[in-house]
Amino acid sequence: MKPRTHISLTAIMLAAALSAMPAAAQESLTVTSWGGAYSKAQDKAYYTPYTAATGTKIRQDEWDGSVAKIKAMVETKQVTWDVVSVLSDNALQGCEEGWLEKIDYSKLGGKSRFVEGAAMDCAVGTDIYSTIFAYNKDKFPKGGPVSMADLFDTKKFPGARAFYKSPKTTLEFALIADGVPAKDVYKALATKQGVDRAFKKLDTIKPDIKVWWSAGAQPPQLLADGEVVMTVAWNGRIQDAIKTSKKNFQIVWDGQSMDVEFWAIPKGTKNLKTATDFVAFTMKPEVNAKLTEHIPYGPTVKEAMTKVSPEILKDLPNAPQNSKNAFVLSPQFWADHGQELTERFNKWLAQ
Repeated sequence: MKPRTHISLTAIMLAAALSAMPAAAQESLTVTSWGGAYSKAQDKAYYTPYTAATGTKIRQDEWDGSVAKIKAMVETKQVTWDVVSVLSDNALQGCEEGWLEKIDYSKLGGKSRFVEGAAMDCAVGTDIYSTIFAYNKDKFPKGGPVSMADLFDTKKFPGARAFYKSPKTTLEFALIADGVPAKDVYKALATKQGVDRAFKKLDTIKPDIKVWWSAGAQPPQLLADGEVVMTVAWNGRIQDAIKTSKKNFQIVWDGQSMDVEFWAIPKGTKNLKTATDFVAFTMKPEVNAKLTEHIPYGPTVKEAMTKVSPEILKDLPNAPQNSKNAFVLSPQFWADHGQELTERFNKWLAQ
C-alpha cells in the first residue's frame, strides 16, 4: 500500500503546484503617479483597460515630484517603479543626469504623432493641462474679464486677486497682459528688457494680489469663499468645481500656459519591455482620448483629438477655440533661467 500512498501524495503536490502557477506567473507593472482625481482618471482610462487587454496587473504608487527617490533607485540598482508620471522639468533633468530611459519613438509611431512639446527624449506626453485664470461670475453680473489684460486691469474689474507663488507662468502672464503675443513670450523673457517689462507690469497689480498660493486646491476655495474675485489656477481644479460642486466660475483661456504630463521609465527597471508596451498602449488614439472622459486634460496624440466628443472638447486646454492665444511652457527656458528669475521674483515679493 505504501507505493500507492506515495503516488497519491506526489499527484496532490503536483496538482497544487500547477494550480498556483497562473497567479505566480501573472505579470505586474508598477506605475507611479500623483494620486487623487488624476490617478483615478488614469485608472479608468489606462490601467483597467490595459489589464483587461494583456492580463498584466497594474500596481499603483504615488509620489510628490521629488526626484531623489528615483535617483536613489537607479543608483542602487533597486528600481521598483516601472513607469512614472512626470512633469517636463523632471523629464529634462532625468535625461540630462541619466536616470531615465530614452524613449524609443519607433515603437510609438514616431514623434510626428504628438503635439508640440509632448515628444521629449526621455519622456512622452500623456495629456495637456493648463494654467489659466478664472473668476466668480456672481461678482461680475454685467460681464466678466475675457483677456489676460483684464486680469491685470483692476480699474475695469476691481477686486482682490490670487496668483501662483512662482515666477513660472507669472512672468509670462505679465508680458501677455502688457501686449506681448503668447507665442513670443520666451523671446521677450530671454532679454533683460523683457524681464524688466514683466516685473514692471506686476508692479501695477501687486497691491491687489491678496493671496500667493502654492497648493492647487486653494484657487477654487478662494473663489468660493469670496476672498478673491479672480485667480490664477489649474484648469482641472476649476472645471471640477464647476462640474462637481456646481460653482458659478468661468475659465478665461486667453494667454493660458499649456503644460504636458509625461510617462517616463526609470533606468534599470527589470520590466522595460512591458513598461514600453504599456506606454505604447496608452498612446493609441482611442485610449489617449479616453482620459478626457474622466478629467479635462487634452490628448497629446494628434489623432486622439478627433475621437473626443464636442461636449468634452470645449473644456480642454488644446481645443482650437481655447488655444488661439496660448503658449507651451518651456522646460528648457526655465532650466536655463529658473534660478536667477526665482531669486529676483522672491526679492520682488519681499519688497
